Amino acid sequence: MNSNILGILVSIIFIFIIIAMSTELTSKNIISGEGSRKFIHIGVSNWWIIAMIYFNSPIYAAIVPALFIVINYISYKKQVFKAMERDGSKKDLGTVYYAVSLFVLSVVTFSQGFNPYIGALGILVMGYGDGLAAVIGSKYGKHKITVHNSTKSLEGSVTMFITSFITVFILLSIFNDYYKLAVSLILAVVAAILELVTPEGFDNITVPLGTSFLYMVIVAII
Repeated sequence: MNSNILGILVSIIFIFIIIAMSTELTSKNIISGEGSRKFIHIGVSNWWIIAMIYFNSPIYAAIVPALFIVINYISYKKQVFKAMERDGSKKDLGTVYYAVSLFVLSVVTFSQGFNPYIGALGILVMGYGDGLAAVIGSKYGKHKITVHNSTKSLEGSVTMFITSFITVFILLSIFNDYYKLAVSLILAVVAAILELVTPEGFDNITVPLGTSFLYMVIVAII
């Protein structure tokens, strides 16, 4: 079987396993509704690793994110997958924006002249950084910061910075970036700022695209 076709099948199975696991954990009260969303948020970001293994074409790499733009929007409207939707008092299109970011970075970084690890920087920073920032911020966040009517916490922002730095540093170490320490610091600072100042839900676009595209600019300069 063609590796790209196999990649699509593996991707869809993987994502639905993550959603099913989250639903099961929520039904057993092991995690809360918001915890369920973040479980999916973090888990699905690892799809990029599958994409890097199986896909060698931007067209094939973009198929799964394009599919989930539609699926996530339907779920948002109809509450199909309740494990990944916020309750009615706090609805947003964050899950749709998440898939949009995956789609854009798949199209760009799997194209000739680019490298998929550039997309991994943005997606994994969004997944782990933003996901853990929300978890830590909601549980331990005592110092509140309000920007654009969106309230977050200092503790969450610090978590975002630390997690983003570690994520970027590991990726750049794997792919032999000679300026990994300085670049990791820059990207982590920018990612933390974007997560802090972006209204709820939109950070699923600003953080991954901002992180990956800033890396492209830095590489072009140095």
